[in-house]
Amino acid sequence: MTPASTELARLRALKPGLHVHDDPALNAEPPIALLGEAITPAEAFFVRNNGDVPVVGREDDWVLTIDGEVERPARWTLAALRERFETVTLTAVLECAGNGRSQFSPATDGLPWRLGAVGCARWTGVRLADVLAEAGVRPGAVYAGHHSPDRLISDPSRPALSRGLPIARALAPETLVAFAMNGEPLPRLHGGPLRIVAPGFPGSAWQKWLDRVELRPCEHDGEKMGGTNYRLPTAPVAPGEPLDPSRFAVITDMPVKSLITAPLAGFTATCGERLTVAGFGWSGAIPLAGVRVSGDGGVNWQDATLEDGEGPFAWRRFSADLVIAQPGAMSVLAQARDVQGQVQPLEIVWNPRGYCNNQVHRVAGTAREG
Repeated sequence: MTPASTELARLRALKPGLHVHDDPALNAEPPIALLGEAITPAEAFFVRNNGDVPVVGREDDWVLTIDGEVERPARWTLAALRERFETVTLTAVLECAGNGRSQFSPATDGLPWRLGAVGCARWTGVRLADVLAEAGVRPGAVYAGHHSPDRLISDPSRPALSRGLPIARALAPETLVAFAMNGEPLPRLHGGPLRIVAPGFPGSAWQKWLDRVELRPCEHDGEKMGGTNYRLPTAPVAPGEPLDPSRFAVITDMPVKSLITAPLAGFTATCGERLTVAGFGWSGAIPLAGVRVSGDGGVNWQDATLEDGEGPFAWRRFSADLVIAQPGAMSVLAQARDVQGQVQPLEIVWNPRGYCNNQVHRVAGTAREG
C-alpha cells in the first residue's frame, strides 16, 4: 500500500462514519448525526490536511524549538514541557474556515465542506505564553510563526502549512500548546504529539504537529499566510471580479453560528404535536448571546433555551419545542447572535474563497396530519 492509502485505511478504521473528500490530502467530516454530543468524540471529529500526514516517530523524541525574537532560544521535549509548566485544560470549538463552503453559489475554490468541519473538545497542554516567557519575548516581536513537518503532496520540498498568531493572541492565556484531546494523548490525525490551540481563530491557526514557534518582527509569511489564503475581503467582491490580495485581511475570529442536530434532514412531524429542535450555538472570541428557532422557514421565531457551555470557548446546547400548525413541507431554522449584536444572516454572504459561511442552518422536513 502507498502511504496515502495506508493513511486512508487508518482513518476509515478510526473514524468509520466520516465522509472522505476527494482530494490528494486526507480530509474528512462527520454527518450532522454524529455531532449531537457536547464534547465531540475523537472518532467523530473532522480531519483537515493541506498536505501529507507526517510520520512523527516516538513521542519521547519530539522536540519543540522556540526561536526568533526571543532572548533565550530553547528546545523542549514533551516531558520537559509537562515538568516545567502548569498543565491546563480548556474546552473549545475547532472549526475549519471553509466549513459550509459547499453552500456557496457560484461555487468557490477549495474543499466543498458540508457542515461537519467543526467539533468541540477538551484540550490539555501548557500555555504558549508561559513557554514564550521562559524564552524572553523581545519588544520587537509582532507575530508568532508556527512550523511543522507536513509537506505539500505536489511539492514535498515545501511545507504544507505554516501559519501563526498575532503576538497578543499568542500570549493570551487560552492559547495552548496541547498534547491531549478529550483526556487522551493527542491523536496523530489531530496533530499529535503537539498542536496549537487558539480558541476563536479558524482551524488553520491551530497548527498541527508543532515542532517550532518562531517569533517574528512582522506578520508571519509562512506557507498559506499570503495572497487570499484564509483571508476575507475588506470590501464586498462580486463573483468574477479580479482579486487584489492587498484588499484582504487575515481571519482572526470566527463568526457566530449554530447547528441543528435534531431533527435531521428529512424528518417527519405530526400536526398539533410538539417538535423539539436542538443543537449547538457558538462564536469566536465574542460570547454567544442567544439562539432563536423557527418552524415555518423564518416567518415566526421563538427564543430557544440556551444551556451553559464548558467555559467561554465551548459551544452551548440550545433547545426549543415548536408546535406544528399545518401539514406539508416545512423548514426548521436556527439563528444565533452574539453579545455585540452580530446575527447569523438568513442568506449566505458570498466571498471568493468560500470562508466563514455562517448563514442560518435550515433543516427540511414534512408535517403530516395528526
